[in-house]
Amino acid sequence: MKRHVFSTTAFSGALLAAAAFASPAMAQDDEQFITIGTGGQTGVYYVVGQSICRLVNRLEDSDIKCNAPSTGGSVANINGIKSGELDMGVAQSDVQYQAYNGTGNFEGEPYEELRAVFRVHGEPLTLLARADSGIETLDDLEGKRVNIGNPGSGQRNTMEVVMDAKGWTEDTFSLASQLDAAEQAAALADNNVDAMVYVVGHPNGSIQEATTTVDARLIPLNDEDIQGIVDEYPYYSASVIPGGLYRGNDEDVETFGVAATFVTTAEADEEVIYQTVKAVFDNFDRFKRLHPAFENLVPEEMVTQGLSAPLHDGAARYYREQGWIE
Repeated sequence: MKRHVFSTTAFSGALLAAAAFASPAMAQDDEQFITIGTGGQTGVYYVVGQSICRLVNRLEDSDIKCNAPSTGGSVANINGIKSGELDMGVAQSDVQYQAYNGTGNFEGEPYEELRAVFRVHGEPLTLLARADSGIETLDDLEGKRVNIGNPGSGQRNTMEVVMDAKGWTEDTFSLASQLDAAEQAAALADNNVDAMVYVVGHPNGSIQEATTTVDARLIPLNDEDIQGIVDEYPYYSASVIPGGLYRGNDEDVETFGVAATFVTTAEADEEVIYQTVKAVFDNFDRFKRLHPAFENLVPEEMVTQGLSAPLHDGAARYYREQGWIE
């Protein structure tokens, strides 16, 4: 079974570097402005969007100007693309599958115009619990105060899959809070919740914040129900969060997860998408340095694996030029 293993490289200010993308010049009549949906400001999705925009805004002989605001995450980004509020966005591989096929949060409403651009980093479902909560396994969440994620986020979507596999509802917990990614670390530290879930690449600022301010431990997600999820759904795979990334968590932790993907709509201009992927892959070494989660990315895998929707024509044109697809 394929396993995602994440880098142990320190942050080294990469989040700040990614956020400091170039500001657009004074608007001209022929400029094209694109908006990329991301996620919470402490998560890697935000860095993905900011990093892509940084490279797009550096393009020479291009009129494309890019911005990447913080959003509610995967489901919200696809809905934003569908409504025309966003041009592109980051979404979990499972959410991409559900949207294109009309399942899950998109039950009965397949978004057939959804188009894949490329896959980014792998990201596991990360369960973090206060050390004084008595939580040592997934089943120990019953009767506890758990932040299950805000509606529209990737963590909420994946947590609902776990809850369905367990036969749980929100009433299973003494509290099922719906804080977004930027709020949950403080809630854990303030003893407002016993545990939080996050679908995210590692190392992550929110998890680092939580483990720095309170004794907390990563909880393995590797029981029979989780194995059943991995076996049933093609977009999930077993994952390992390496030990030593966070205070008090020295051992590797087994879990499962998805991959972050970059998506758009079939209606997006072919040249704009072409120039966007060109900005990333023509400057790939620079892109990989913008966050430790990008360190082990391989272009040929990014354009062929973990994608459920068809490739956008603009992206496919660039990949054919590189010999990565036929």
